[in-house]
Amino acid sequence: MPTAHAVAERTTELREAERFIRLFHAENPSVGGLHARLRDIARDIARYGTYTHTYEELEFGARVAWRNSSRCIGRLYWRSLRVRDRRQVSAAEGVALECVAHLREATGTGKIRPTITVMAPDAPSLPAPRILNDQLIRYAGYRTEEGVVGDPRNVELTETARAMGWRGRGGRFDVLPVIIQPALGEPLLCHLPGDAVLEVPLTHPEYAWFEELGLRWHAVPAISDMCLEIGGICYPCAPFNGWYMGTEIGARNLADMDRYDQLRTVAQRLGLDASTERTLWRDHALVELNVAVLHSFEQAGVTITDHHTESRRFLAHLSKEEKAGRVCPADWSWIVPPLSGGATPVFHRYYDTRVLSPNFVHRH
Repeated sequence: MPTAHAVAERTTELREAERFIRLFHAENPSVGGLHARLRDIARDIARYGTYTHTYEELEFGARVAWRNSSRCIGRLYWRSLRVRDRRQVSAAEGVALECVAHLREATGTGKIRPTITVMAPDAPSLPAPRILNDQLIRYAGYRTEEGVVGDPRNVELTETARAMGWRGRGGRFDVLPVIIQPALGEPLLCHLPGDAVLEVPLTHPEYAWFEELGLRWHAVPAISDMCLEIGGICYPCAPFNGWYMGTEIGARNLADMDRYDQLRTVAQRLGLDASTERTLWRDHALVELNVAVLHSFEQAGVTITDHHTESRRFLAHLSKEEKAGRVCPADWSWIVPPLSGGATPVFHRYYDTRVLSPNFVHRH
């Protein structure tokens, strides 16, 4: 006899599955066979406690999860997401191979392709593997007596990797291995080969000294610790990427005080008066740091966008969604860029904050 808890879980999953399948058929009316599909799913959930998406449902669900991601400003191109169906991969070693393949395919020669790799879903009897890194590519952070060398955000992840036998060089931009936690057994270290990690050294179009700062950043922001939730099914191992907006690197990763904290260094090289906030030295340094990021990626032939262009694109996306009769959820605090927010059109309005499904969610 199934427990009351199991019955409740199946009832919830059936309800969520039906909601998703109806959405899929409403937006893809040529597919047909809605009622037969709902009957099959209800039978499978009753028999096995879960069901299996067709590839078309998976592709649609992953794309709509991007469309529903309220913190992402770059959703205009949600239909272009390339979906790599790797649901047969459930072993940590297979996950490692697919992470490397994902980065190679998404990166290309620098023309970044929005990509998601979907691996095995959680099953009622066995959870699927997880990736501990929040992004596939992260830089190490080493605790020293003088402070953190590298990215302070990743100190704990770095210490976990070192406890597992990884030995970094102790530099500011050492690429961490991907740590994969299987359902059973010990975690696995996946070392990313050099050809899977495209990096861009940062220079400035006007200041030759900028290169001496030794700054760099990787080309592909591949989120890897979120569950792709589609119709009640969680795909916990589903790394996905778009491309960078320059401010993510220049106004956050390299500028935040709890990250690389480079504003004072840049201000000093610019000869700015940093003795008082009223000189707006931080603002000046922040602009030049962002100029360097955009310039360097463009010179390297790597896809990147600026926050003014992306703000206009987001409002175009919002308009399209409204014309299609759909809700477009957005988190104002994430959509408004961290540089010159008030100078962008996304600043001057409110947004719907509903949480929709399919979506990318954190589940621990």
